[in-house]
Amino acid sequence: MTEHPRPFSTHHALSGLDTRAREIFRQIVESYLSTGEPVGSRNLARILPMPLSPASIRNVMADLEHSGLIFAPHTSAGRLPTEQGLRFFVDAMLELGDVGREEQERIEAQMRAAASGHTFESALAEASTLLSGISRGAGVVVTTKANVQLKHIEFVRLDPQRALVVLVSDDGSVENRLLDLPPGLPAGALQEASNYLNARLHGRTLGGLRAEIEAGRQAMKQELDAITERLVDAGLAVSVGPSEARQLIVRGQANLLDDLRAAEDLERIRLLFSDLETQKEVIDLLSRAEGGEGVRIFIGSENKLFSLSGSSMIAAPFRDGSQKIVGVVGVIGPTRLNYARIVPMVDYTARVVSRMLDRGPR
Repeated sequence: MTEHPRPFSTHHALSGLDTRAREIFRQIVESYLSTGEPVGSRNLARILPMPLSPASIRNVMADLEHSGLIFAPHTSAGRLPTEQGLRFFVDAMLELGDVGREEQERIEAQMRAAASGHTFESALAEASTLLSGISRGAGVVVTTKANVQLKHIEFVRLDPQRALVVLVSDDGSVENRLLDLPPGLPAGALQEASNYLNARLHGRTLGGLRAEIEAGRQAMKQELDAITERLVDAGLAVSVGPSEARQLIVRGQANLLDDLRAAEDLERIRLLFSDLETQKEVIDLLSRAEGGEGVRIFIGSENKLFSLSGSSMIAAPFRDGSQKIVGVVGVIGPTRLNYARIVPMVDYTARVVSRMLDRGPR
């Protein structure tokens, strides 16, 4: 199931297209997705499943052009789909493929191998590498520090009002967050809160630890006093952090250089590389894919980030053990991505990541 940030009005477009026009439009789009080249009436006459003269096809193409679904690049006799046309095709005519059993097993095996003995971030990097290979675009992942597997948590008092929350990850990385202490905190409360959290880590991610503590809320009330309980909650909340704690993983940018056909393609890719370097904007765009249940597709100038490079993004959210959305996996590439193949692959990869978060990658 796909969702789109700004759906094209397919009802109006569909009502204006008869069977012949739909088929001609489909062939123009599929030819573009396959080759990147405009297709003309003579070539269409050879590949259409119905007998039509080039003159009849040109009449239909004129109507499609008037509707804003196709256009003539430069002085070419052929036509290409507009971004509006691509949106119409994706919304109303795209036939999604299936992820075969062999492909499912390969994705799961590669991600398990990447995570085994390493960190969950290794599995996420493998997910982006897999998607870049499948799509011949750039594989992207946005995640939060909540998905890093933890080894140890410590509260360190700085002064009567403040403490540091020290997070040590399985990979040895250390992150410190400043925490305001509740008034009247008992002398041993910081150590007690540290012991309580570390006893429940067991290689969990921070998101998983939050879910377990929330599920055992009544038991915690019996074990800790109210002020120490507040300290545990505050430490977890500060540790997860807001959007600046997000990280972007990009793999396979070089794939975007493999299929350049003209100088304008090179300029488009240069602009896309520039887009990918502005991590905040990419993270913000990927985060928009967290707003829905399924795969979301962003095409060209529908979003400000790709307004110059004319690129597309296919992205799907993944969830932690408590079913909270904690990140996004996706593909960024030219607008002529193989949507029928990539959409289900992104969706399946997101589900594999969710399952690994649910049960732990080890």
